[in-house]
Amino acid sequence: MAYDLEEQEQIDALKAWWKQNARLVSAALLAAALAAAVVSGWRWVQQRQSAQASALYAALEKAVGAGDAQQARQLSAQVMERYPRTAYGPMAALVAAKISFDAGDLKSAGSQLEWATEHARDEETAAVAHLRLAAVRLDERRYDDALAALGEKHPESFDGLYADLRGDVLVAQGKIEEARAAYREALEKLPPGSGFRLMVQAKLDGIGGGT
Repeated sequence: MAYDLEEQEQIDALKAWWKQNARLVSAALLAAALAAAVVSGWRWVQQRQSAQASALYAALEKAVGAGDAQQARQLSAQVMERYPRTAYGPMAALVAAKISFDAGDLKSAGSQLEWATEHARDEETAAVAHLRLAAVRLDERRYDDALAALGEKHPESFDGLYADLRGDVLVAQGKIEEARAAYREALEKLPPGSGFRLMVQAKLDGIGGGT
């Protein structure tokens, strides 16, 4: 094939550029290929870990349903240790905390709930963990820590529950006026058909704040 002078000059220039930059281009292509392989491999690892964690968490739920607290403790610890970066890690921590709380072990329950707040993968799980942590701190009479947990950011749907528990903490501190305000806020935020509203109203009536 014949080329005119201008085309030949362009071809020569391209050959010269390639000769000078071939290694750089090859390295860039290799780096891009490696990066794509790493991303693909990481996704595969995440999917595999999620599947394994799901199976282990299913066994945990089965142990809880059977009332086998010892087995549930062991399984929850395994999920937390092996799969902390999956959604099942914090969920297992919530289960472990309930088992500890029911057994009267507030220290362990608090630690497990703190772990759940740190590893939560979504706002809802974090909100549940902070709410339960506040309840544990209330039972421990660590009122400032309870209020701090209730001050954490959470979805709007949790506002009523957070306000109610804040009222409980304030009552325990003897701050009755603030407690009334918290219970009233809870009544405003809770859904109209919620049976929980009756309990909140009873608390408010009990401290002389009924309407």
